[in-house]
Amino acid sequence: MTSLKLDAIDLRILAAIQRQGRITKLALADEVGLSPTPCWTRLHRLEKAGIVVGYHARIAVRLVAPITTVLVEVTLGGHRQADFERFERAVRDTPEIVACWSVGGGIDYMLKIVARDVDAYQRLIDGLLEREIGIDRYFTYIVTRTVKEEAGLPLDRLIEGRDILP
Repeated sequence: MTSLKLDAIDLRILAAIQRQGRITKLALADEVGLSPTPCWTRLHRLEKAGIVVGYHARIAVRLVAPITTVLVEVTLGGHRQADFERFERAVRDTPEIVACWSVGGGIDYMLKIVARDVDAYQRLIDGLLEREIGIDRYFTYIVTRTVKEEAGLPLDRLIEGRDILP
């Protein structure tokens, strides 16, 4: 966590660029109630502090190619640090694994995998098992319909009732 003190204007800047990463400097300044130069200075400060880590486009992938989204619970056979490191290295090296969370509560990891279809997913899992990266058990959940998937976070709700970040 950064020691950068954030105020309400910083939060409005973060919320605005989270909604529209390609917003112009002038439009951003207008939206947050600053003139362009101080607004741009604040944005640069947020980037330099590591709070803004990138700008991304959301792609309607289904319009480009078929896609199957799969959620996978993974339990490792061993629980030494080296076991976790080996598994996580393999996850980082696998582009189809688009998200991975280390979790508590009976399993070790939850993965989000995108593949062309179920067969491609199964080939991917078979390949991971053959690589012997420590997977003991895994449970597959095929996503049949996306009800909600937000790219941004509800910053105002997460910070509500607290002093702005120190």
